[in-house]
Amino acid sequence: MRLAELATPALVIDVDVFERNLSAMAAVLPGRRLRPHVKAHKCTAIAAAQARHGHESFTCATPREMLGMAAAGFGGDLLLANEVLDGARLAAMAAAADANPDVRMTVAVDSDVTVDAAADAGLHDVLIDVNIGLPRCGCAPEAAGRLADHARRRGLTVRGVMGYEGHLMMEPDRETKREEVERAVDALLGAHAEVGGDIVSSGGTGTFDLHDRVTEVQAGSYALMDTQYATLDFGPLGHPFALALAVLGTVISVNPQWAVLDVGLKALGMDHGNPSIDTGTVWFCSDEHLTYAPVGASARPGERVRVWPAHIDPTMAQHERVHVVQGDDVIGTWPIDLRGW
Repeated sequence: MRLAELATPALVIDVDVFERNLSAMAAVLPGRRLRPHVKAHKCTAIAAAQARHGHESFTCATPREMLGMAAAGFGGDLLLANEVLDGARLAAMAAAADANPDVRMTVAVDSDVTVDAAADAGLHDVLIDVNIGLPRCGCAPEAAGRLADHARRRGLTVRGVMGYEGHLMMEPDRETKREEVERAVDALLGAHAEVGGDIVSSGGTGTFDLHDRVTEVQAGSYALMDTQYATLDFGPLGHPFALALAVLGTVISVNPQWAVLDVGLKALGMDHGNPSIDTGTVWFCSDEHLTYAPVGASARPGERVRVWPAHIDPTMAQHERVHVVQGDDVIGTWPIDLRGW
């Protein structure tokens, strides 16, 4: 199939850019130094490509992702980096691990309640989730040791600690980011000294290159990238990742001052602002439309335009499949099979 034959809006991955992104990350964080976060793409075919680049452990955000990854053969070391209190979902994860000796499922816990939920469900492994600055999940660093003791009393194996400095991912000043990441990791390592275990897990795409004191980094967006992450400065690395994911649209209406694509709010993650296009300035998005001012040559009805999302994670979750393209050729289609809950 040719690109022009796709029904739009269509999610597309430029396979050459995608592979370069994977190689660039693997060169800096090889093997188990990276625990790719599948919440960014929700696609086991992309996880397979990450595994092909040497990564054997994965991070998930939902029990659905955990179970889907295990069913697809990537369950050797899965981390649910999220607190879950749904006993049925936790029990389903425990059953999947107990049924297959090649599956290991670890869950994040940050309270006695989440520890008890994991133990009651029959899970075996936990990480103590520590708050290192983002006002989201995680126990206070000084509470981590006590919580680890409670988990061990409940029969759980405490593999170590995790903490996410998500508030620093988009910090524009390189030196400020470095200083704040160091402070966050200091807190995490202080908690780890009280908890023990082999794992110190942290970070994301925005800070991946600043983590030489943790055992693994939970980056996800690097594989596909979006326009928000594309603004970052990675110091000596420059910007090692490029935009690989777009929503392909068709020009459906043309006015002397503007043109309209068939890519709207229902095809894009908009929480980080408007998407971008190379051939004009985006004015706004409606449910099923994107209105923009063309730059240079006038837009033509029927013309195909790539729309670059500002946030890939919710954009991927809006679609059932993604088409893999090389030039103008569609060389494959991958289901986004970890969507939903």
